[in-house]
Amino acid sequence: MCAQPASVSIDDIRAASARIAGRVLRTPMVPSAILQERTGALVHLKLEHYQTTGSFKLRGATNAVLSLTPAQRARGVVAASTGNHGRALAHAAKAEGAVATICMSRLVPENKVAEIRRLGAEVRIVGSSQDEAQEEVDRLVAEKGMVMVPPFDDAAVIAGQGTLGLEIIEQLPQVATVLVPLSGGGLAAGVAAAVKGANPKAKVIGLTMERGAAMKASLDVGHPVQVEELPSLADSLGGGIGLDNALTFAMCRDLLDDVLLLPEAEIAAGMRHAYAVEREIVEGAGAVGIAALLAGRIRFAGPVVAILSGRNVDMTLHRRIVNGATSVEEEVAA
Repeated sequence: MCAQPASVSIDDIRAASARIAGRVLRTPMVPSAILQERTGALVHLKLEHYQTTGSFKLRGATNAVLSLTPAQRARGVVAASTGNHGRALAHAAKAEGAVATICMSRLVPENKVAEIRRLGAEVRIVGSSQDEAQEEVDRLVAEKGMVMVPPFDDAAVIAGQGTLGLEIIEQLPQVATVLVPLSGGGLAAGVAAAVKGANPKAKVIGLTMERGAAMKASLDVGHPVQVEELPSLADSLGGGIGLDNALTFAMCRDLLDDVLLLPEAEIAAGMRHAYAVEREIVEGAGAVGIAALLAGRIRFAGPVVAILSGRNVDMTLHRRIVNGATSVEEEVAA
């Protein structure tokens, strides 16, 4: 693929929005009366877990696949994934008649692996970390000539994810704070570029889990670092950011107003609230915005939007969490 730009602009995101129109859903945004009562702030929930493949990842994957030439698509696309990017890429590739291969670690939940296979992609389980899965991607690119579609550190992917930020601004122009799940930074960077491109005074806060938060660790020391990957309710937020990160590290460093770490018990509480009060089924990564609000971790500045980023949770795990478990370990023990 072509050389990466230094950053992704709101104009890039607007172009992506036009490109993927009709191929992804424009997801709803709804007010939360209960969260408003508890926080004293006007809170809206961006229901991105309603997206066709169950998460925001379809936006970036679709934009990336559509940005390839027919000759590139014919070579097949490949990616490392913690689950949702693989599912999205499998869907986007199938829609354009391309073959997808998804490389994942053994930490990826089986429900996500099964869905990727159902969509017709080849699945390769490699090692116990995202970095090991990426090594297999690199091998397939070098030996088979496949085209890599990264899960986050790619201009087309970031621009695609940023279309969610455009929708937030269109649906709630007066938004003052956006709470965005943070992993490799594709969603956070894209949303922040869109939101701040339209309203520089708006704040964008990245939320992630305490266990193995690679972007937070990297931002703390000023450069990309590796961290140990650990099981988490927010499994979609796991994985490294790449030591040679070209885009998302710098964009998150420059655009995010803060990054907050959430313990497993707070993520579980967010999942339970989403189900019992908001009547929404979301995975741990999708519940971090609600979790941060419930835990009183956000300093409010005007209307707040929490992005519910995905619903692709193992339902046995979800049932355990709803019934009171507060960690992956408790779910396994049960």
